[in-house]
Amino acid sequence: MTPICRADIMKMIPHAGTMCLLDAVLRWDEDSVRCESRRYRDADNPMRRPDGRLGTACGVEIAAQAMAVHGRLLASAGAPPQKGFLVSLRDVQWTVPYLDAVGGDLIIDAERLTGDANGASYRFSLTSQGINLLRGRATVLLGIGA
Repeated sequence: MTPICRADIMKMIPHAGTMCLLDAVLRWDEDSVRCESRRYRDADNPMRRPDGRLGTACGVEIAAQAMAVHGRLLASAGAPPQKGFLVSLRDVQWTVPYLDAVGGDLIIDAERLTGDANGASYRFSLTSQGINLLRGRATVLLGIGA
């Protein structure tokens, strides 16, 4: 499978410019997606604190973007994008306090546990150089306020 580049990702999700934190979709199928991020290291990352640090909890946003990409990849051709809202996080655990302390690229895995036209639940993890940094479960509702 040919990786999907950042330019194509930005056409699929509403996150534009520096707020698009994914660099590539490495692989995907009906049940899961694997993405890569190098952008989390950028000094102009809009999620950085005033002191320049990037807390590991910000990785939830990176994982949510991977889930959004997965949803668009599964959507019918020509289907309009739907607004999605992260409504629940469960069992979230992290092993480092800051993502900016990690040297390698982030690998983001999201596995869809359930899903339909109204939303989906995912198990997600962020790793770098084989080290688990963040993991948990998330529920996204679609079409709210549409």
